[in-house]
Amino acid sequence: MNDEEALYNFIDYLSSVRNYSQNTVLSYKNDVLAFKDFITKKRMAPSLTKIMNPLPAKNYLVYMNSLKYSATTINRHLSSLRTFYDFLLKRHVVNKNYFEEIDSIKKPKRLPEILKNREIMDMISSIDKSTPLGFRNYIIVEILYGCGLRVSEMCDLEISQLDFSNETILIHGKGDKDRIVIMFDELKENLLHYISSERIKLLQKGNNDNTRKLFINNHGNDLTPRGVRVILNGIIEHMGETYHITPHMLRHSFATALLDNGADLRSVQELLGHTNLSTTQIYTHVSIEKMKSEYASCHPRAKKK
Repeated sequence: MNDEEALYNFIDYLSSVRNYSQNTVLSYKNDVLAFKDFITKKRMAPSLTKIMNPLPAKNYLVYMNSLKYSATTINRHLSSLRTFYDFLLKRHVVNKNYFEEIDSIKKPKRLPEILKNREIMDMISSIDKSTPLGFRNYIIVEILYGCGLRVSEMCDLEISQLDFSNETILIHGKGDKDRIVIMFDELKENLLHYISSERIKLLQKGNNDNTRKLFINNHGNDLTPRGVRVILNGIIEHMGETYHITPHMLRHSFATALLDNGADLRSVQELLGHTNLSTTQIYTHVSIEKMKSEYASCHPRAKKK
């Protein structure tokens, strides 16, 4: 089987068997052709189907690095070529898939974006709590930052999940895993007022009186994650600020604030609902960065002359 037949059969397999989209199939095709162009110009092998050792694969990785490709781009190329040669191997066109020996590039971990406590307090104080919507928005910011909920968890909250006597909230998290978060005193009082007064006013705007969802939108229907993002951006715009905010930034800020103030990592893991401690540990890096910044600006020996 020559290169043209091999590539044609591979593309047909991706389209008809794997049901990949046209854009995805084109991406695979271009990645394979880029490798073919490389080995042809470098005279490393006579064709795609006649690679006899791992050098072409290894040298291609070096080549992509020399072009300053991002880890994401390199890993995509490697994945395409692994899939291509696995396809040929299973059809006995080649004897070995040398790209199986090439490890993917580790992506640098991105530190989560957070807001400072002062910025969040400014958000909260800017909200007009005199209207049902305003009071609801105030509660939304307080519960996202004060309890560290995912936006989907918050939108799914039902009144029955609030335990006012124990000052806790039952959260139905990812993977059907339940956890308990703490309801601080001020949030408790505000939730009681919201449920007994402002929520009822919002319900009256719609035809869904029987909903048990805690948060209601302007039309009396259940609030959605998209609606929450619109609300947060509206608060920022009203403040005259230009920065972007997401519900998850408030969750990140919740975790970082706890660790900055001495909370145990395991406790933060439980409050966030993380299955693995390693997921929570990324917030320790944020705290270390804050510590470095404070040290650099405050210690006499660290200050730049």
